[in-house]
This record gives sequence, structure tokens and C-alpha cells, in this order.
Amino acid sequence: MSADADSLLFRGRRWLVLGVLVGAGLLLAWRALDLQILRKDFLQGQGNARYLRVVSEPAHRGMITDRFGEPLAISTPVDSVWADPQQLIQARESWPVLASMLGIKRSALERLLAAKQNKEFVYLKRRVPPDLAAKVMALEIPGVALMPEYKRFYPAGEVTAHIVGFTNVDDAGQEGMELVFDQRLRSTPGAKRVIKDRLGHVVENVERVREPHPGQDIALSIDRRLQYLAYRELKAAVRKNRADAGSAVILDVQTGEVLAMVNQPAYNPNNRSGVNRSHLRNRAVTDVFEPGSTTKPFTVVAALESGRFTPDTLVDTSPGRFRVGRKTIHDFRDYGLIDVSTVIQKSSNIGASKLALSISPERLWGTLAGVGLGAGTGSGFPGESSGLLADFATWRDIERATVSYGYGLSVTALQLARAYAALATDGRPLPVTFLRRDPDELAELKEDLAAMYEPIAEPGNLRRVRDMLERVVQKGGTGTQAAVPGYRIAGKTGTVKKSGVGGYVEDSYMALFAGIAPASNPRLAMVVMVDEPRGEKYYGGAVAAPVFAKVMAGALRMLDIPPDDLQPGPGQRLALLGGAQ
Repeated sequence: MSADADSLLFRGRRWLVLGVLVGAGLLLAWRALDLQILRKDFLQGQGNARYLRVVSEPAHRGMITDRFGEPLAISTPVDSVWADPQQLIQARESWPVLASMLGIKRSALERLLAAKQNKEFVYLKRRVPPDLAAKVMALEIPGVALMPEYKRFYPAGEVTAHIVGFTNVDDAGQEGMELVFDQRLRSTPGAKRVIKDRLGHVVENVERVREPHPGQDIALSIDRRLQYLAYRELKAAVRKNRADAGSAVILDVQTGEVLAMVNQPAYNPNNRSGVNRSHLRNRAVTDVFEPGSTTKPFTVVAALESGRFTPDTLVDTSPGRFRVGRKTIHDFRDYGLIDVSTVIQKSSNIGASKLALSISPERLWGTLAGVGLGAGTGSGFPGESSGLLADFATWRDIERATVSYGYGLSVTALQLARAYAALATDGRPLPVTFLRRDPDELAELKEDLAAMYEPIAEPGNLRRVRDMLERVVQKGGTGTQAAVPGYRIAGKTGTVKKSGVGGYVEDSYMALFAGIAPASNPRLAMVVMVDEPRGEKYYGGAVAAPVFAKVMAGALRMLDIPPDDLQPGPGQRLALLGGAQ
């Protein structure tokens, strides 16, 4: 080949290489123009679709406190473990260790992923402890990530469980105040746009899309100090007497506020695994019972209001039994000729029956209904029972008689406490509330009630009945164990035979005590109920009255209510001076 031919070939190759380089440069320039300008938005969107996510930003549920701001239900931040099934399915080798760490069976994990394989999100474990969350993320399993959430915690545990209630795994109220005020307590989650890496970890917060809004806090009427005290004493009494159950309620008679409400058996709302569902029930508002002799004060109120009786009117209860139709009513023993005050002090069924049969059934029914027996308390508690008080038009003589001493009607512990609160004040029962009541709201409520309802009795007759109830707690009465040193206590015992299939069951009782303190200027009403005591004694005066005394003594002291019994008896004087009774 000649030199000219070689030179021509060399130049051709050079131009070819140069042309290829120029073409490649122009192609790269065009590609850069296409990526950076012409298709920028499309490509940015594709990138964002792979790494940019909008995630929920949780907000905490409102706090529930007692009347003084002490927390009864709070929300604490935790993490939940979730996964992208499509990615986790590809990492099958990690399933055994992941399932073991989360405490779930591998077969369950496999079924879950198979069912959700077309989804991009599935919870593996909700609300795990921080140390477990850290261990899971240290595994660096593709598609497994954490989501921040809140978990409900109840500092008082089972002490306030029946009032406060609890939430489910999605933070929705299920029982108690958590359910009643769910809409107010519930939070509104926010949303934010973030960048995630290939493992699902958030590496950058881009922007907030929607602000999170926490739930509203709620202050209950409950005094946590009184709640602990009532819980402790009721639990001890139920255990001591080998009883099936029990309830205790304390009301502020001036406001209608529930200061304490406890039940046995109870449960721990922080750990409900294996809990018997019957233990979740707030027996003080859902369970009804025949109130027995605790209704006798209202029978006496009706008798005094009729104008036919005074506290000194004599009633013949001899010979300790009284036949009404085909039925015979019995007293514990023959009390003979006694006055109306002694009918209450000795808890005479015959005396109460003769009073009831001497007045119109409408008057007796009106007094019982007037204090709220057989009707809801207005508390709004879920599942509250209204009890039963049959219309007086259906009463026969025997029913008038039995109703007078608490059989043939049914009430809840809360209803009975409300009735005694009405007896302790002006004879108009206030609607019960579990929320702390504002003074202005209370004043307006009382004005409305005064305009709408007449009191069940004149103030003088209400005072006379309270005086009679003081005799119950004094020597010779049935409720001496309810006495509180330094204070005048007005109260009534009740020992109720329980009904079953075919009638009343032998050796099956309910022990009751309902009382007011201090009697000279009432502030508190309390009811104690112990169901099916199986100890040596089963009477209300022996089983329920001591619980009342212990709780009321502490409550009066905690609330700084001054003593009103300036002339205590010898035993009380020793107690006030620090001696033994």
C-alpha cells in the first residue's frame, strides 16, 4: 500500500473517531438536557415515588386526671413493628429470628405475609418495648420498619379501673370514662412527608402536611386518695368474709360528685390478658339488688309527711310476727310496743310494714321515686341499670309491706348513695356526675331543680329522720360498728336474703350499710355492699358497717371536715386521745 493510501486511511480513521466522540458528546448533552430540563418533573416524581413517603404523625390521647390533677390515664410514646410484605417475602431466611424476637410463631408470620402479599403495609407487632424495637431494627431486615404510636398507661392500676376503663389496641375507648368521653379524649393524627432508605428507615423529614392535634384532657370528680382508701378496705373485707364480690360508693352530697367508687373483684387495665370478663363490670352501677332495710328511712319519711306519725308515735310490733294476707312478716325478735324512732334503730320489719299500710301507697311510692330509686342517676356511665320500682297501682297489701323494708324493688349501689344524699340535703336528688363540677354550673343546676321538683319532705322531717339514723350507730342500734370517733354518723344497716330460682335462697345474703357524715352538717354519703359473705357473720352491721367506719374516718380527715361530736362516749373519748377502744 502506498504512502498516500496510508495517510488517507489514517485521516479517515481520525475523522471517524472524532465523529464518534462528537456524536457521543452531543448524545450526552442531549441526554443531560432531557433529564435536567425536558423530563425533570417526571423523573423527579419517579424518584420521589421510590423514596418519598407521606407517613402518619401520631398525637397523644387526652389525659384523664382526678379532681386534683393526679393522672389516672396517660399516653406514652412507643413503637410498632411493621413490614412491606413484598420485600419481607424475599428475605425468607430472616423469618425464624424475626418471629422468635417478636414472640410469634413462624407459621403465623408466614400466613400473615401470604394473606398480605399484594399490600405494602402490615403490622407485625403493635406497641413493643423500646429495647425490643431497637433489637428488631438492628437485624436490618429488608422491608421491616418502626412506626411511632402511643400506648395507654393507668398509674393507679386496678384501684380506678372500673371508673376509668381502658382503650383497645387502636386507642379507642372500650369501658368506663375512656368510652363515655372517647370523642373528647381522642386525638387527630398529623401527616408528614419523609424520605426513606431501602430498608424503610426515615432519613429525612421533608415537610409537614398536616398538624397533629392531641386529645382533650378530662378532670374527673374522683379523689384518688379516697379511691385508694375505699379500695383497700373493701378488698380486705371481701377477703376476710370470703365474699363473692363487693362495691363501695362515696358521694359529695352538696354537689352530686362521685368522690370514690370501687368494686371487687377488680382487674389490672395495664395487663388484661387472662382476665375474667365478669371482673370488668362496674358492679356499683350495673348490678341491681334488693336494698332491704336501707329503705326504711324513706318509709319513715313518707309516714312523717302524712301527718299521722311523729318520731314518738307508738307502733305495736308484738309478738314479733305480723300476718299480711297469706304471708307472715317477722322481726329478729319481739320488740313489743316501740316508737317510730325505735323502728329505725332496731330495724323492725313489722314496724315499717305497719307504717306503710297506714299511709297511701301513692305517698310511699312518691317518696321512694322522689329520691331516685328505680331511675337512672344521670351519671351517663355505660351499662348503668335503672333498677326497678313497680307502679303503686299494682301493689297489693303484701307488696306495700315488703317494699317498706326493701323487698320487691331493686337498686344499684350508686342509686342508693344518691337517695341518701337527697336525704342528707334538701330532699331533691342531684344528678350524679363523674366529672369535677364547676361551682357556677352547680348553682345553675340547683336553681333548675328547685324550679322543676318539689322536695320529698319538709326540712324538719328530713332532719328528724337523720336523727333517727344516728341512733342506729349508737349503743342499742344495729350499726354500732359504723361509728367514727369525733363525728356524728347517721346510717342504716341492711341484711338482704338473695333471691334465686323459685324464691329466696337459704343462707345466701347481701350485707349493706348506707350512711351520712357528719350528721349535723352532711357532706358525704356512702354505701357499702358485700355480696355473699361466708364468714362467721353475715349481717350488714357486722360486715359492711366496719368498712364504712374505716373509710369514712379517713375521708373526713383527708377532706379536713371538722368533728361535730363534741361529747363522745367513753370509748370514743379514748380513741380521740390516742387510746384503745
